[in-house]
Amino acid sequence: MSIDANLRHVIYALSDALDLVGVDDVAHGKRVGIMAAECGRVEGLAECDTSFLFDLGMLHDIGVSSTRTHSHLVEKFDWDGSQVHCEVGYALLKSFEPFRPMALPVRYHHTRWENLLQTGLPPETQRQANLTYLVDRVDALAAPHYVDGSLLLFTDEIRGKISEHAGTYFSPELVELYLEASRTEAFWLMLEPRAIQAYLNDLQARCSDYPATTADLKRLAAIFARIVDAKSPFTAEHSVGVSRLARFLAERLGVSIENCEKLEIAGLLHDLGKLRVPDEILDKPGRLDKRERKIINTHSYETFQILRNIHGFEEITRWAAYHHEEPDGSGYPFHLKADAMPLEARILRVADIFQAMVQIRPYRQGLSDAEVTTFMRDLSAAGRVDASIVDVLLAELPGARHAACPKFTALPENPVAGVQ
Repeated sequence: MSIDANLRHVIYALSDALDLVGVDDVAHGKRVGIMAAECGRVEGLAECDTSFLFDLGMLHDIGVSSTRTHSHLVEKFDWDGSQVHCEVGYALLKSFEPFRPMALPVRYHHTRWENLLQTGLPPETQRQANLTYLVDRVDALAAPHYVDGSLLLFTDEIRGKISEHAGTYFSPELVELYLEASRTEAFWLMLEPRAIQAYLNDLQARCSDYPATTADLKRLAAIFARIVDAKSPFTAEHSVGVSRLARFLAERLGVSIENCEKLEIAGLLHDLGKLRVPDEILDKPGRLDKRERKIINTHSYETFQILRNIHGFEEITRWAAYHHEEPDGSGYPFHLKADAMPLEARILRVADIFQAMVQIRPYRQGLSDAEVTTFMRDLSAAGRVDASIVDVLLAELPGARHAACPKFTALPENPVAGVQ
């Protein structure tokens, strides 16, 4: 069994989740990738090398889950905590073979050139890391001017600030390359939203297909689940537990092996949209007010928006996006009723709720067997979840609890704490 999906297209679509962390600015990674690739093009690099620079730029902030961290990255030229997300990104990228060549450049993409020269890294890795750093800082300097369309009025100022750091933060040779590439208006106009989408379309048309195995897709989904779950100490490891429990229940409900595999991926990715929720809302231990609740309720639609662009993910997209729908139509974001919800989506809803209730969180203990049984029965009686799925869950409560809360191995440097 395999899912008919192109791995490169999956990566491009999931990269949208990384840009959600910007909340109001949702294209940082793509702009960094475009600028890096254009510098490579001016240098005369081969197409495969410029594509690598784009991918590196697109994924360079894969270690950032926190909106607080993102705000530091775009508001300050340099800051003391900048290395934490580099280490987290390195750990994530080296765990997946197609990403491994990007791991070291990401680890050092906030290292000053004068220090990078002392690392003993291969010269090519040094250049990739430092070029990413350079154009990343260009985008931070340009960020205040995207909203009002004034960027072209400030390009000389931005170029001058980068030049000031030649030989310290940045390689003098790369600074010269950047100055040559950025002298045209076209370089800056490529960073506008419509031009970014055209750039992506052109890249995808030029790149050869990379058929994805189901194992590849599950490993990639697990990486993005770790990014989402690292966003808040309150939800750490939630997505993996939901994914395992959803499959546990699906197997007992007679779901086909193919759909069990897809449901496992949907569980890993169901909360992608939470990356756009500000930290202070997601981390709030008390009751949310009306405004905060409306904001957090957008996350399942954001998940839908990301996944709907992936060919072969049609069912995965629906199941993941429907995990807050209720049988009576009072859920969100589509207000579907039971007859419009596939079994797999109803399973995922039950798994999402149960995992959240039994998981130990910083502000409370998980519910006991008696407490969670009462809680799930009450939801079932109120028509908020599928009663038949709850019956299966409670009939196999020890196994369900084990699936929902397995023992996890933390990433180096404890990314759950480190990216806050």
